[in-house]
Amino acid sequence: MRTRFRRAHGPTLGCLARVACLAGAVFFANCAGAGDLSFGKPGEPVQLVVGYQPYYTEAWSGVVMRGKEFWKRYLPKGSTVEFQVGLQGAIIVNAMLAGKQHIGYMGDMPAIVATTKQSVADIRMVAAIGFATDQCNIFLARNDAPQFKTPREALQWLSGKQVAVPKGSCADRFAQAVFKKEKVEPGAYLNQNIEVITSGFRAGKIDAAVVWEPTASRLVGEGLARRIASGASVGENDAAYLTMRRELIEQRPDVAKGWLNAELDAELFLADPKNAAEVTKLAMEQTTGFSEKALWMSLYGQYPENQGGAAVRNSFNYAFTPETMDLIAKATTFLQSIKSINVDKLRPEAVMPDLAAAVLKERGLKSPVGEVKAVPASEFKGKL
Repeated sequence: MRTRFRRAHGPTLGCLARVACLAGAVFFANCAGAGDLSFGKPGEPVQLVVGYQPYYTEAWSGVVMRGKEFWKRYLPKGSTVEFQVGLQGAIIVNAMLAGKQHIGYMGDMPAIVATTKQSVADIRMVAAIGFATDQCNIFLARNDAPQFKTPREALQWLSGKQVAVPKGSCADRFAQAVFKKEKVEPGAYLNQNIEVITSGFRAGKIDAAVVWEPTASRLVGEGLARRIASGASVGENDAAYLTMRRELIEQRPDVAKGWLNAELDAELFLADPKNAAEVTKLAMEQTTGFSEKALWMSLYGQYPENQGGAAVRNSFNYAFTPETMDLIAKATTFLQSIKSINVDKLRPEAVMPDLAAAVLKERGLKSPVGEVKAVPASEFKGKL
């Protein structure tokens, strides 16, 4: 068996007649070749292409899967897996719709969007790979902002200010929910990607932004911004999911089950604090532009409560629990409200909970299978 690794480039892939990624949503026209795929017969070697996001900490089980190759324990001998980096979830969605990728690691928003495009390709959510309050839900402010006593005081300061967010993302959903809950009205709500947000903080052009890890820890570590609040401050969650093409699930139940067993191994590995240094090393090998400490802080580091610090940085539910399903429902409603999708409720088969539930039962485990508790920054042992 062997693992191949390359980056997936650009929002336009293969045979798609027309693909445009806008703020994490996906718009496209039907094209030939994006339909049914063939994966062989059960027991035969399989060739898989997997899209994953090393630049989204909540989905780092994909980083562990690539680095530790747990899939070799469960897939038929002779199988190969090619991992492709998606700089944002929409790129992975597009590749899966085009039949270029078969399994995808992504946040809640792109995962939901993917399942609504069944006229192009049938994509299903099969596992909940991360659940947190401050992985995608992090408010940052410029360094010269006032020193706030509480996150809610900081949120009130945002009224009338210039706030940036990648529109259509989990950060956008969170920001709009908080503005409504706290009755905050920004002076401007800007649609900016991570690179523009970084430049905006550096040039003093924005007052605040909502971003995800590990970018949040990088901006804080580089002294470009300060944490002021997160989902932990206001009771809002964020999540990541594992998706698969329907053909893979139906034609190769052995492969689908094997991958889910390997995914469970990856989540158990992530949840073990003894593996923090190795996980950080794997993330360093699969990303660029991030320091070792920023990557470590994004999953393991403890931030003060008055900055939205959470006691648990990530939970690995693995199975679809009531809380993960509730988040899917809320996110679906939001995506429909901003016209990223045309339904306010997912079709029943969009989420397939039985696969992960069966694996848990066979292995005698229950959800959640583990969690990462925040530890003081002084426990970081890498190179500063």
